Amino acid sequence: MAHHAYRVGELTMTPIRQIIDLRSDTVTRPTAAMWDAMRSAPLGDDVLGDDPTVARLEETIANRLGKESALFTPSGTMANQIAIRCHTQPGDELICHSESHIIHYETGGPAALSGCSIRSLTGVDGLFDADAVDASARPESIHAPRSALVEVENTHNRAGGTIWPIDQFARVAEAAHAHGLAVHLDGARLFNACVAAGYDPSSFASHADTVSVCFSKGLGAPVGSALCGRRDLISRARRFRKMFGGGMRQSGILAAACLHALDHHVARLTDDHANARRLSRALSNINGLSLTHKSEQTPTNMVFFDLKATPSDAAPARTLCTQLAALGVLMLPTSAVRVRAVTHLDVSAESIDSAAFAVRESLLSPIPQPSSR
Repeated sequence: MAHHAYRVGELTMTPIRQIIDLRSDTVTRPTAAMWDAMRSAPLGDDVLGDDPTVARLEETIANRLGKESALFTPSGTMANQIAIRCHTQPGDELICHSESHIIHYETGGPAALSGCSIRSLTGVDGLFDADAVDASARPESIHAPRSALVEVENTHNRAGGTIWPIDQFARVAEAAHAHGLAVHLDGARLFNACVAAGYDPSSFASHADTVSVCFSKGLGAPVGSALCGRRDLISRARRFRKMFGGGMRQSGILAAACLHALDHHVARLTDDHANARRLSRALSNINGLSLTHKSEQTPTNMVFFDLKATPSDAAPARTLCTQLAALGVLMLPTSAVRVRAVTHLDVSAESIDSAAFAVRESLLSPIPQPSSR
């Protein structure tokens, strides 16, 4: 951008001097207070079972979610895959929404690590109902895979950060248990859902046999997730964490950041949700794009919008993101025509206004496409 101010309505837009990174809420940096907590954390060897800070985190998150025990893992993907391995045997089938994270972003883990196939369901906003579970649970047969697990994602990433109603999840879990199936909750952004919907994390998690939560997304820790469930199941999970290469040593330095996040970064998620609505409102006034959720219906901290492909540009989302990067704004193309922007604690309301203005500038002055000759 040129080094002068721009006026848009009542906003005066100044040049972007620092990168505004909206690709994901995983890009956050530790706050000064979080660094202090990390530096002062007492440490041990967690594989040998004597890191006191990890033990405190596992006890804290288990209590917060109303579960008997918890396991600290390097990532949400590992937590999900350990849960699948705990609940299934090779040849089993798990049931989940067709747009689930475990299908699209976990590199075929259910097949590679647990030998499981997936039966996918459809439903608006990443949700499905108990009837879908009833219709998908297979009867015992030597010819078919054995239905073993139902997985639910809250908030739902690819649907735009949508929230599961607690009553709907309770019905789905009840149907699954009636068929003898376990229930796993991929709660990578569960605290976003709880803050936005006003329900308690343990109330929602009570319907699931296992729950994964991520500390390195909206909560702002640099690394780490947890898997929570019954004590015997988490003991089994600890073995699989070691098998999958997830055993860590002086990981209390990471666990301290997660504890700090649980103490200080949950209530402030409302700021991220407000900034997502602010971005949606600003984008709604820009010609050439369409929001997947109306501005005031933006569920949590994710904003998705679509662009129209043309004969000269079949992948306008990538084109736009390239142009935005040149202006100091980072967003993520999730398909040829769809762009994702995620708000987080490192993005201010003023940065949101600048990002929206950059989108407007980019759509007015698109990057020239290379000749096909």
